[in-house]
Amino acid sequence: MTLLTPPPIDAEEEEMLVPHPDFAPEGPQPMEVAPAEAPNAVETQVVDEPPSARFTWTIENFSRLNTKKQYSEVFLVGGFKWRVLIFPKGNNVDHLSAYLDVADSSALPYGWSRYAQFSLSVVNQVHSKFTIRKDTQHQFNARESDWGFTSFMPLSELYDPGRGYLVNDTCIIEADVAVRRVVDYWSHDSKKETGYVGLKNQGATCYMNSLLQTLYHIPYFRKAVYHMPTTENDNPLGSIPLALQSLFYKLQYSETSVATKELTKSFGWDTYDSFMQHDVQELNRVLCEKLEDKMKGTVVEGTIQQLFEGHHMNYIECINVDYKSTRKESFYDLQLDVKGCKDVYASFDKYVEVERLEGDNKYHAEQFGLQDARKGVLFIDFPPVLQLQLKRFEYDFVRDTMVKINDRYEFPLQLDLDRDNGKYLSPDADRSVRNLYTLHSVLVHSGGVHGGHYYAYIRPTLSDHWFKFDDERVTKEDVKRALDEQYGGEEELPQTNPGFNNSPFKFTKYSNAYMLVYIRETDKEKIICNVDEKDIAEHLRIRLKKEQEEKEQKRKEKAEAHLYTIIKVARDEDLVEQIGREIYFDLVDHDKVRSFRIQKQLSFNTFKEQVAKEFGIPVQFQRFWLWAKRQNHTYRPNRPLTPQEEVTQSVGQLREVSNKANNAELKLFLEVELGLDLQPIPPPDKTKEDILLLFKLYDPVKEELRYVGRLFVKADGKPMEIMPKLNEMAGFAPDEEIDLFEEIKFEPNVMCERIDKKLSFRACQLEDGDIICFQKSLQGQSTEEFRYPTVPSFLDYVHNRQVVRFRSLEKPKEDEFCLELSKQNNYDEVVESVARHLGLEDPSKLRLTSHNCYSQQPKPQPIKYRGAERLTDMLVHYNQVSDILYYEVLDIPLPELQGLKTLKVAFHHATKDEVVNHTIRLPKQSTVGDVITDLKTKVELSHPNAELRLLEVFYHKIYKIFPLQEKIENINDQYWTLRAEEIPEEEKNLGPHDRLIHVYHFVKDTAQNQVQIQNFGDPFFLAIHEGETLAEVKIRIQKRLQVPDEEFSKWNFAFLSLGRPDYLQDSDIVSSRFQRRDVYGAWEQYLGLEHSDNAPKRSHAANQNRHTFEKPVKIYN
Repeated sequence: MTLLTPPPIDAEEEEMLVPHPDFAPEGPQPMEVAPAEAPNAVETQVVDEPPSARFTWTIENFSRLNTKKQYSEVFLVGGFKWRVLIFPKGNNVDHLSAYLDVADSSALPYGWSRYAQFSLSVVNQVHSKFTIRKDTQHQFNARESDWGFTSFMPLSELYDPGRGYLVNDTCIIEADVAVRRVVDYWSHDSKKETGYVGLKNQGATCYMNSLLQTLYHIPYFRKAVYHMPTTENDNPLGSIPLALQSLFYKLQYSETSVATKELTKSFGWDTYDSFMQHDVQELNRVLCEKLEDKMKGTVVEGTIQQLFEGHHMNYIECINVDYKSTRKESFYDLQLDVKGCKDVYASFDKYVEVERLEGDNKYHAEQFGLQDARKGVLFIDFPPVLQLQLKRFEYDFVRDTMVKINDRYEFPLQLDLDRDNGKYLSPDADRSVRNLYTLHSVLVHSGGVHGGHYYAYIRPTLSDHWFKFDDERVTKEDVKRALDEQYGGEEELPQTNPGFNNSPFKFTKYSNAYMLVYIRETDKEKIICNVDEKDIAEHLRIRLKKEQEEKEQKRKEKAEAHLYTIIKVARDEDLVEQIGREIYFDLVDHDKVRSFRIQKQLSFNTFKEQVAKEFGIPVQFQRFWLWAKRQNHTYRPNRPLTPQEEVTQSVGQLREVSNKANNAELKLFLEVELGLDLQPIPPPDKTKEDILLLFKLYDPVKEELRYVGRLFVKADGKPMEIMPKLNEMAGFAPDEEIDLFEEIKFEPNVMCERIDKKLSFRACQLEDGDIICFQKSLQGQSTEEFRYPTVPSFLDYVHNRQVVRFRSLEKPKEDEFCLELSKQNNYDEVVESVARHLGLEDPSKLRLTSHNCYSQQPKPQPIKYRGAERLTDMLVHYNQVSDILYYEVLDIPLPELQGLKTLKVAFHHATKDEVVNHTIRLPKQSTVGDVITDLKTKVELSHPNAELRLLEVFYHKIYKIFPLQEKIENINDQYWTLRAEEIPEEEKNLGPHDRLIHVYHFVKDTAQNQVQIQNFGDPFFLAIHEGETLAEVKIRIQKRLQVPDEEFSKWNFAFLSLGRPDYLQDSDIVSSRFQRRDVYGAWEQYLGLEHSDNAPKRSHAANQNRHTFEKPVKIYN
């Protein structure tokens, strides 16, 4: 089986590999993105050779597919059923989305998993070398039963008929799948197996863990950290030195993996930071700078410099006059190029490469003026510990994005920086120092540009023994795994089915080294020194010993948990304290009552003696009730324990009686009856006719609910009979008329019903543990003076109240104001409340936007007018609930705005060197002609009768001239740029043999042994005449673009068709190359202007002068 060819440069993508949801998550996506070693998350080892196969899926009538997602037929690999899943119009992105899916995931047994290495390809049916292929590995399971690429390839490329991916409206997708069997090792004991322990991952802190392990295993560094002055009064949460000392001590002496939360807290990080993946190189610099600062004025001052600081000399030397400028600079690490370099030595050669300053780039030497010169860098000295940062991540200026370089890049076990007679050294370097280095550690990144997994290979004593530090897990490894397998490049899987296909199965290796640490041979005795307890301050030893003992106690409690039961005892006092303050429904929060840890075999009476000591209530006055969870999800006292149970049953047995689902806790309600002197008395006898009721009192004036006590009533009795007692409990007059309500349930909705006082308690269906809420009767009174006149209305309010934080869409990080609303408020009620707060007369001019809980940003699409039924719908983001809404005040009502189509149009001035962005709002049924008419009123024309046209521009190519009658409703300006411009006079009067051709700027980029054409700048049309030579056309182009002669002379001109340049001579007849008459689809053929893209990126180019092939942008409205 084979994959066609290495992909072109576009194929290396910057997106994450994701399990597809039915939506594309807008923020951090729920996975550890580790394409090359995804199974690391579950600790797996690959066993035997993988069965593999290729599946080809031919999809006809592709552009007419009208389903959001499309599955292939099922195919078998390794005895498993698979299928390919695609989103033809993108999974909420402007790219084709493609995934490999486990076809029968819903029918597989609980806990299933399988591991596959696979690639997906969209075949280029014109030129197979342009086939786009992406590969990855994944451990499939019930939670992630599909995996792949949300942004596989841009839709604009896929649907472009000239690109070759759609031929006769047919798309061909291939899946190469290799299934590997895996063995799990959950019981691995790192300390026992290796003598070392790992670091726990807080969420996305593997990058930090790999760096900390590397620094810890430089003993001289560890000793210096231990010797930083700290005191017993320091708080590790606020002191980086103490937190790092604590961490290193635990790494040295702990038996199990160590947490890093204390250290990250000392950095000032919150939980969110721990779930954000940062740059290791940046963390290394910041941490070392912090430590260097903290070491000042102490016995270890200067340690960071002694270990890591080297110096190089930047020089500029004139060639024709005797002048040389030098500048000495220090470094703590070196950034080495990976792209275009085969190994570390090639990167050093490139680092010291001499650049010639000549022509336009001459050097201005002080008294000699502009001179030809040589510019370069040489090293004065290297540090004892040499940190090499490999530039695996680079900014691609053509694509305006970061990319990861996965090319093969070798590094030696021994690095000789004195090679070739010290060619890296400056004349001032001390040649007596031998710069021979030994590799100490290799830090690895596995994944793509937006995320992945980090781990480190380290040999702590520089012996032949290597260890892999992968978060909590430490394993012994051989030198091949630490070096050769981290070079990057491609991996070839052996063919296991020769009859199927004879070609090897290749994958890009996404795991590769990104940082190397070397130690100088002559310094290794000093650096790999002995570090023991005497290096650790006494207060630190005492503090950490105490922490260890507490941790051991907790561990012991956990280990013995099966011998104990936690008993949580709720009393009347807890109900009084909590109801109306912390809770309103049910009776108590059991996590906030007194709990006892009791051995299971103890008799319940023994436990009662502990309760007597704790609460001062003699054993004979205690009666305990078991709680029960009812079918309606309320939690109430259910029945009292019988005297026989208390005598004969152990604590553990009672726990089983009360709650078979929860094997640790026993929840009880302690009933204590008080006499007239408020002293405890024996509890009354309870028969089947006695019902325990609990009472809450509601005050509609204060809008207050509180617990007032409990009563036993007879089942045949009537509520009328207990009115005086309830008035006494409430502090009312004895004859006060009161209304009673039963609190039945509160999820999903409140159910609180009026009780008929004339019926018996049995007829009212009341039982032990029921709650009755009562209030003064409002009969004959106006209820309008109260917001919530009755108990049900108040409980409804409490259940649905929601405090919403509102933020202006212009300042999405700042809370501006809060409003208390109801979850049941409809759209109109919500916007009216906001308008009232803002003092806005017309609420329809408000537009709200929901909050994305994952990205902590506003969602891209605002809420449509009456587009959400309730406030709850506005606050829910998938399975998360937010309390944030964003608002904006519009200049016209939202319903009116929604009836309009808003287009962003960039107007290119005919004579001025500028682009002005305009926002055009017109009714959706309007045409392009209406857009142009509206635009004419807003722009400055070169003459009053100038005609305009509207173009669709994408990736620096013109794809369409919009017909004037085309409706604007379906025009998409989100991904494509709409450009308006004057139609030049020469284009209006084209002769029968004249042509209107596309002219684009381009550069050639050589990558992966392929030449890629990259377009940039502003494309344009040009009218060419029959018989016109390139020399004549060039004159018109130079005049149009206003390029100086000297620069223009360096430009090359080519005819391009399907991405292949055919360079033209001045004498060539241009029109003979362009035979197509229509300009639609003519982006397949264009006149290419090849020159360097000197224009800075827009974000950095506010006041730069440039030519009109990339005009400055101004925004006026």
